[in-house]
Amino acid sequence: MTEATTKPLSGLWKPTQLQQLWYGPHSVQRHLLEVLPSQSSKAFIITGNSLATKTPLIKQVESLLGSHRHAGTFSKITEHAPVAQLDEATELVGQDSKIDTVISIGGGSPIDSAKAISYRLHEKSGKWLYHITIPTTLSAGECTMIAGYTSSSGTKIGVVDTHLVPHVVMYDATFAVYTPPMLWMSTGLRALDHAMETMYHPTASEMPARQMVLNAASSLFIYLQKYKLDPKDEDTITNLQLAAFASLGFLGTNLERGLGLSHSLGYALGSPYGIPHGITSCLTLGHVIKLKSEDAANAAQIARMLPFIGQSRSGDDHADGVRVGEAILQLVSNLGLQTSLKEYQVGEDQVPIITTRGTGQKKGELYDKVEKIVKLLY
Repeated sequence: MTEATTKPLSGLWKPTQLQQLWYGPHSVQRHLLEVLPSQSSKAFIITGNSLATKTPLIKQVESLLGSHRHAGTFSKITEHAPVAQLDEATELVGQDSKIDTVISIGGGSPIDSAKAISYRLHEKSGKWLYHITIPTTLSAGECTMIAGYTSSSGTKIGVVDTHLVPHVVMYDATFAVYTPPMLWMSTGLRALDHAMETMYHPTASEMPARQMVLNAASSLFIYLQKYKLDPKDEDTITNLQLAAFASLGFLGTNLERGLGLSHSLGYALGSPYGIPHGITSCLTLGHVIKLKSEDAANAAQIARMLPFIGQSRSGDDHADGVRVGEAILQLVSNLGLQTSLKEYQVGEDQVPIITTRGTGQKKGELYDKVEKIVKLLY
């Protein structure tokens, strides 16, 4: 895969297998049946307990499918997609050879679980499931070819394949309106994390990836604050869903290695300590952006964000990059999302463990700098 470069400005963008992106209120009601791969398709739903028991959404989708298309529903997926639940769901789907479609409904965990189920079944049968996803958060798991789940030891496991990108994404504000506002806004910071780290990722293409994440950041800054004032506004919700897609959906298959340091720290903090990934981004992103701005090449990309978040560039990329980091920390505060590792009962004795997990190092310059960031999170 060809890496993108900034000097000279060159690169290659490869799209994913995404076929359709529907957006707007009631898009599921209007279009779910037509996006199934065939008239004889049988679909299995993957979701979480809250959506299944506290909202009418899952029953609504089951009703739309009807008894001849609905093959079953697994609603035990919890945060960080524990492997035991994944094993159980994979077994259920594998029992019916006529199932050709998986429909994930919810946030990153159901979406990643549906991807992982398809991956595991492919290993056994050589066939991939057709994946339709109805996201109810802004974490943008629907945009990637990565499926993450949690091992029995609590560490994150990832599988990567271009066939894991969902075939159809359906952003429906009438589904997302059921998402608790704090969860919705914190996953919005996760989307902002994607946008920021795409800007300095070495394999991200200028077009369309970086161009789109600039606009994603702008929309996230504007509409997250509007959402806080009115969490039921369907236009605001839809604009945020589209921003989440723009934050990661145009990276295509260009991703080599992880997305960036804020994501690495997020994985180090997330499943081991039971911290939602939206919250890990609230904790880490602003500080990581300031650290990344110490590098001239990274700072040059980060500074491009300033006009898109309502500020003017000074011409000093390092100073402007730091201002972007400060603006992110201020946004977290404005949204009421400030927190600390102490609030999640993470002891300060964990600082070296978190730092090593986040950097892959036990000492050195990067370790020392990241250790300072981790200490700031208490």
